[in-house]
Amino acid sequence: MTRPVSPDEGLTAARLAAKYGLAVSGARPSLVEYVRQLWGRRHFILAFSQAKLTAQYSQAKLGQLWQVATPLLNALVYYLIFGLILNAGKGMPKDVYIPFLVTGIFVFTFTQSSAMAGVRAISGNLGLVRALHFPRASLPVSFALQQLQQLLFSMIVLFIVVAAFGSYPTLSWVLIVPVLALQFLFNAGLALVVARMGAKTPDLAQLMPFIMRTWMYASGVMFSIPVMLKDKPGWISDVLQWNPVAVYMDLMRFALIDGYGSKNLPPHVWAVAAGWAVLAVAGGFVYFWKAEERYGRG
Repeated sequence: MTRPVSPDEGLTAARLAAKYGLAVSGARPSLVEYVRQLWGRRHFILAFSQAKLTAQYSQAKLGQLWQVATPLLNALVYYLIFGLILNAGKGMPKDVYIPFLVTGIFVFTFTQSSAMAGVRAISGNLGLVRALHFPRASLPVSFALQQLQQLLFSMIVLFIVVAAFGSYPTLSWVLIVPVLALQFLFNAGLALVVARMGAKTPDLAQLMPFIMRTWMYASGVMFSIPVMLKDKPGWISDVLQWNPVAVYMDLMRFALIDGYGSKNLPPHVWAVAAGWAVLAVAGGFVYFWKAEERYGRG
């Protein structure tokens, strides 16, 4: 039978630990120290994301071409169903609707893939989490970075599609950089949130496809929200337009497509985009950090 530790023995152990600089194994560091540790692992985060990107399609014959082919095939399917059959692009000429749709698919896929990868960031890498000591936030952040790299490859095809329908490079294309930066911050924060939730409830990974599909239909990927909801109360359109993915899609469309002017953007759109990014990355980071000592246990 294990003998209980007396208060005096516990006090002595605490004094010895303090004297020799010992700390509880796996204890959560302070928030500032955690940020410092995460920054110190920046090379690991980059290398891990690149390795995951390379391995993603290693078993497929077309290899990395699927990074481009997958969103393009999705866009083709959605165009056949929503563009031709359901006429979801009403009010937009064809040379605007097709770039509108393809841009929406690429931008939404960026957030969708970050969330889907993030939810398994801890639960799918338990061997790594239990074997090595490192800030666990490295994993969801690296998965979000992996999706950013994948999107950058795909953007080449997006540029070709947009240019093929008459929207050629202009100064507005420079806005792509801040849009992607803000969306990446939002995606990283989202990945941190779902990573903690997925670590505690692995079944969340099974629900994520349904959540993301609902989010996609509510974000105006295939249709213009103001046009489609013009007969509905105005607050419904406002809520849908101000959701973060819709905001980033609108900004990317505004940057890339000549016929998609500022009248299609909600008020204060840049402030809203920045607000979502800061809220997600700051809130997600603190939320994830609070459970740091519990990851990989139990």
